[in-house]
Amino acid sequence: MEFFLCVLGMVMIIEGLPYFAFPEKMKLWVQKVLEMPDSSLRWFGFVLMFTGLAMIYLGKG
Repeated sequence: MEFFLCVLGMVMIIEGLPYFAFPEKMKLWVQKVLEMPDSSLRWFGFVLMFTGLAMIYLGKG
């Protein structure tokens, strides 16, 4: 559980950094994401999940 909380904390730091450092650019980026079709967002999400799973697999190996 301790390792999980550390990993979750690191993810939150990495996810929050762009919003802290570049709030104006992030607003523009979020607007562009809202304009993207659902199929593109689903494909991008799938690629991210698959890449994360591969990284975990390689890291545990």
